[in-house]
Amino acid sequence: MSGAKRTSSVSRVTNETRIELHVNLDGGTIEIATGVDFFDHMLTAFAKHSGIGLTISAKGDGMDNHHVIEDVGIALGKAIHDALGDKRGVARFGDAIVPLDDALILASIDLAGRAYTNVQITLLRENLGAMPTEMVPEFFRALADNAKLTVHLQQLHGHVAHHVCEATFKACARAFGKAIAIVGGDVPSTKGVLE
Repeated sequence: MSGAKRTSSVSRVTNETRIELHVNLDGGTIEIATGVDFFDHMLTAFAKHSGIGLTISAKGDGMDNHHVIEDVGIALGKAIHDALGDKRGVARFGDAIVPLDDALILASIDLAGRAYTNVQITLLRENLGAMPTEMVPEFFRALADNAKLTVHLQQLHGHVAHHVCEATFKACARAFGKAIAIVGGDVPSTKGVLE
């Protein structure tokens, strides 16, 4: 990649949410404020462990935080897709196995441009703070669909919901960081494009 900035900003305003988001795939400031403390913690971990810069200001309608979590996934996915551009020079594939106490999570990502999400985790609580645990797979689906990523996340071990969730975000982050790394100068596909 010829020194192009891999950044993007997204403003998403609906009847349910208001989101301002900026991503820098090559690092930078991390400031997250969604109004859902545990989700902020997970997004901060994602940014930190993937090596990206990420600022998010989000407000939801206060229902059950479903809308703000899903819409942040949508906005982040759109920003990532835009920041990746033609994906020239990226590694394309990334994987990681991340432990966190009892939890062990495997993550694998492909930037090929074909959206697919496979999340196989079990969270044994309905909520982590104000974050409904059923929204964890929904967040990753929204992210992958809008960034056009193939994402596999699999729980190998673990029973404490906090640990399983946090290890999932960190494993995804580590895999994503490897996939977006600049390692060459061409598009890593025999087709010559990643769409």
